[in-house]
Amino acid sequence: MDTPQQQHGQSATLDELLTRQRDAHLADPYPSRHVRIDRLDRLSGLVTANREEIIDAIATDFGQRPSIETRMADLSGVIGAIDFAKRHLRTWMKPQRRRTSVWFKPASNAVIAQPKGVVGVMSPWNYPVDLALQPTTSALAAGNRVMVKMSESTPLTTELLTNLVADSFSGDEVVVLGGDADVAGEFAALHFDHLVFTGSTRVGRLVAQAAAANLTPVTLELGGKSPAIISPSFSTQTAATRISWGKTFNAGQTCIAPDYVLLHPDQISDFVAEATRWFDGAHGATTDHYATIINSDAFARAEALVTDAAARGATILSVDLPAGHHPRHFPLTFVIDAPQDAAVLHEEIFAPVLPLVSSNSVDESIEYANQRDEPLAAYLFSDVDEEVAAASTQLVSGGLSINEVLAHFAQHDLGFGGIGASGSGRVHGRDGFDELSNRRAVFSQRGIGTKTGLALLYPPYGQVANRLLRQMKS
Repeated sequence: MDTPQQQHGQSATLDELLTRQRDAHLADPYPSRHVRIDRLDRLSGLVTANREEIIDAIATDFGQRPSIETRMADLSGVIGAIDFAKRHLRTWMKPQRRRTSVWFKPASNAVIAQPKGVVGVMSPWNYPVDLALQPTTSALAAGNRVMVKMSESTPLTTELLTNLVADSFSGDEVVVLGGDADVAGEFAALHFDHLVFTGSTRVGRLVAQAAAANLTPVTLELGGKSPAIISPSFSTQTAATRISWGKTFNAGQTCIAPDYVLLHPDQISDFVAEATRWFDGAHGATTDHYATIINSDAFARAEALVTDAAARGATILSVDLPAGHHPRHFPLTFVIDAPQDAAVLHEEIFAPVLPLVSSNSVDESIEYANQRDEPLAAYLFSDVDEEVAAASTQLVSGGLSINEVLAHFAQHDLGFGGIGASGSGRVHGRDGFDELSNRRAVFSQRGIGTKTGLALLYPPYGQVANRLLRQMKS
């Protein structure tokens, strides 16, 4: 098998590519705002000018994926993030003044956003362009060089993006690579200045371990089981419609898709009826607007989760798909009253399979969710102020959307990331800029001939030093 470098016309090893980028960084360790905007413009340009090719490549890699979902999730988010960064870059780059202790006057304090150097980005297959280029946007805005390792599960998209980036950037600015799991392991072990990984919790642990050998700081976006909580007083129809859309967008292959629903037992039958009605209206006549599961292994895994739940006594209800659908189209499937040892209640699903879990109140639902690993996202459907406040302050998750699903990811001025088992760190907007910058503390004292408060503490120590320390509460 060819190496990813040979496949994409590169003869350099990963170490050589990293060395080239690091040398370029050391030669220009603080790129000007003009240079950064030029790089962001080129990144936006390659996406904008090649939209149709990107849409076709992703659809082919998936088997079938609606073009509008690719435009929404893989293209618009990147272009919007770049535009947002360009508008705010001057402010982000400006040194932030901080207060100076009176004892150190006339000094001044500031925090300067210093580029870290070379940032590695490991992106998954489910949104191959967005999850490769949104972290790249943050990295370039922060003045870094970037190496991107894309998933082997989207070979056509990887090849296309590799070539587009090579046409728009020199290899010491941005480079995109493909390759299998062995290449991914080698990539994670490189001595980056920061590493961003998006993927499963299991692989995230391996990536963190590999990065730890070099003390490389990591940003991990790991997913998990994101709960959707419905208040007993909230409209079941509204909640079912919005949750069903989020669960079937990209066929549920979204790290922040609602993974299971906590709702009152009296709401379950209405929820199933309303969600079925919505799905029939969206996909009952044609599956042209419905994505397929990425490959046969992922499809078989989703089937196994449902089969396991049924064998353990759960009720399974699936919405019918129209005749002639793609063999990897998976119907919206409800899993009701699954026992707690069912795999579907423990493993991230990544398919349009939706467990419905009985809960008598929002407080009970929050307690249930908090007893499990921390998810990347959580959703609450409620118009009750006390319930919203409880979810906002007590429910643990990387992000939270109220009365909607997936929406917080699309907000350019909200940082995106996980907590605990769902990851660490933040990307997007100002948070991503800060994450990939060295927020460097700078203390600056005036120079020759300046009398400073600190000089009063120089030896030999006497009454002045003791008096001053008492005033300083030492």
